Amino acid sequence: MKCPFCGHENTRVIDSRPAEDNNSIRRRRVCDECDKRFTTYEKIETIPLIIIKKDNNRETYDRTKIEAGILRACHKRPVSATQIAKIVDEVEVEVFNYEDKEIPSDVIGELVMNKLKDLDPVAYVRFASVYREFKDVNTFMDELKKVLE
Repeated sequence: MKCPFCGHENTRVIDSRPAEDNNSIRRRRVCDECDKRFTTYEKIETIPLIIIKKDNNRETYDRTKIEAGILRACHKRPVSATQIAKIVDEVEVEVFNYEDKEIPSDVIGELVMNKLKDLDPVAYVRFASVYREFKDVNTFMDELKKVLE
């Protein structure tokens, strides 16, 4: 591992443990040349996951799209950045544990909606209205009735 401070090629691992998310390894390193310390995170590289969109187009999985959708739904709601990150992490773990390496986008949408339903009902309805493409007020009201029950 190259030192980010001096560029020296030799560094040593002085501590290694699972990161908080349990999906990566946190390594504390020290440079043999300048003695500065830094932290690295190692994550297992997986086969890219392919998402099958509603129009049957395929694209590679992009975590930021899930995050952006949740952020829009939670705009001006009492939902912290930590809670949003936790939902994205939970959805991502479930998606990567899916048997197939091609997953329909509606599966991801349902996972997100289930998480938002428990977190914030308004954010849930906002996300559902875009995800399910509500066409009129009646469709919107039907979803609201489900939340109120």
